Amino acid sequence: MAINKIQERLLRATAALETAHVPYAVVGGNAVANWVSRIDEAAVRFTADVDLLFRRDDIPAAIEALQVAGFIHRHAAGIDFFTDGPEGKFRDAVHIVKANEKVREEYVAPAPDVDESEAGPSYRVISLEALVRMKLTSFRDKDRTHLRDILDVGLIDATWPAQYHPELGRRLQSLIDTPEG
Repeated sequence: MAINKIQERLLRATAALETAHVPYAVVGGNAVANWVSRIDEAAVRFTADVDLLFRRDDIPAAIEALQVAGFIHRHAAGIDFFTDGPEGKFRDAVHIVKANEKVREEYVAPAPDVDESEAGPSYRVISLEALVRMKLTSFRDKDRTHLRDILDVGLIDATWPAQYHPELGRRLQSLIDTPEG
């Protein structure tokens, strides 16, 4: 049931953005699930939230489009997000990631632009190269798990570290060298 609610929230949010012609891309765990499912649906992990990438200038239009779809814009602790109605929780919210900006000042790379995405059957998803870059940049435990999932299904391999900033390439190489963590 929870998985269905997440999928419904993702599809409702992206449909509202498509209708309003707001540039966006699905990022985070749902983007990983999208890519991994292309190879092995049984290897997909689900996430409780929806992460969407927007350019800063498009955020007002995104807020308007998502509010029409029943989402409530909130801003807390420096984070913009949308709860699914007045009773919605941060844990299962739609979170905003700002394109071309660092999520944290200490990050090696900024988030990609929405142009680094492709249209899928239901929504736009960030490109695999940009998704891997994002996961390598944040490199939290869940990001390393997502990267291992991407490696496990063969979407990326030992040729990939060379295409990233040296620090990100070292991070990816460490996952390739120690797949079990």
